[in-house]
Amino acid sequence: MIPRIRAELGVAEMAAALRWPRHDDVARYEQAFAASMGQRHAIAFGYGRSALSIALQCLLGSGREVICPAYTCVVVAHAIVTSGNVPVFIDSHADDFNMDLDAAAAAITSRTGAIIATSLFGHPVNLEHTDALRAAHPDVLMIQDCAHSFDARWQGRAVQGAGDFAIFGLNISKLMTSIFGGMLTTDDDAVAQRLRAARDRKCTPATLAKGLRRAAYLAAVVPAFMAWPYSVVGRLKDWGVLDHFVRYYRPDVIDMPADYLEAMSPIEARVGRAQLARHAAILTARRRRADAWRKRLAHEAGLVRLPADEAGASWSHFSCVVDDREAWVARWRARGIELGTLIEYSIPELPAYGAWQPAAFPHAAHYARHTVNFPLTSDLRDG
Repeated sequence: MIPRIRAELGVAEMAAALRWPRHDDVARYEQAFAASMGQRHAIAFGYGRSALSIALQCLLGSGREVICPAYTCVVVAHAIVTSGNVPVFIDSHADDFNMDLDAAAAAITSRTGAIIATSLFGHPVNLEHTDALRAAHPDVLMIQDCAHSFDARWQGRAVQGAGDFAIFGLNISKLMTSIFGGMLTTDDDAVAQRLRAARDRKCTPATLAKGLRRAAYLAAVVPAFMAWPYSVVGRLKDWGVLDHFVRYYRPDVIDMPADYLEAMSPIEARVGRAQLARHAAILTARRRRADAWRKRLAHEAGLVRLPADEAGASWSHFSCVVDDREAWVARWRARGIELGTLIEYSIPELPAYGAWQPAAFPHAAHYARHTVNFPLTSDLRDG
């Protein structure tokens, strides 16, 4: 079985994990990450959602409205609530997965403190629209959610540089990984200074136990996601045996990981630096595989929409809209390929958020029920 996701981990990452820790492992990773993303500063956190929550607390305080997509990973909304602020959900655009920025503009009020623009599945957000929003509302923070869009580009411009700051998630399902962890990048020296101080004040140092847990997780994940062992892992996941390890949310609960205020560990930083060295090659390979899927699926029965052929997309996922998702998943599983349903919800429809903003989000609801993600891993032939 070819899994729907698999981190591109190899000898370099394993060797990095085994190296003796240095006191400056995290600082070196921050410097390398900033350079790779073309930004002045990078600040490491235990999770991407930790970075977002702490940044909102630091720069907004509490009680402000934060505009965000209805169709995105629910941890974004959890981070907003945890920061003491209020999510204001916006429907997806009719023609792509990203948030409708015209609707976002219409939702701005005197209470609005920030807009989170997500480049979902690696498709770059329209930077002409985000630039216009920043010009019209200079007191509203523009946050680029780059969890799926490491160096994605809109007409040649890097998405991560087109805001007050950008957030990256670095868990094992992302385009590149540091096992877990998150990163915040910015070109604003004053913002970087404030956020680094807030991080150091709020987060406790990583413990030895955390480092050992991350090492054990890495050692388990690498073989588990190989094609043959994954046939067994996939069955265990289907039976619910692995829910504790793979389920990242509960539909009725707003929460954060128990260790979300614990700093990134040195082992995560070392693995992340090893991944950065391969980032360009990973992007190139994923773009090639996305092209192969486009050709292969062009005439597939039941396909509603292929993803746009964007030169600047980072292709964290190859996501299609289909007529009958369950039938597609079953059909491709029979062919030995697992399809993903990465975001199978519209956040306002979840019980945890049902009372926050009772409104219709038809495009988000449709994507939540009809989107499948095809694997872009090296298990696949590119042609």
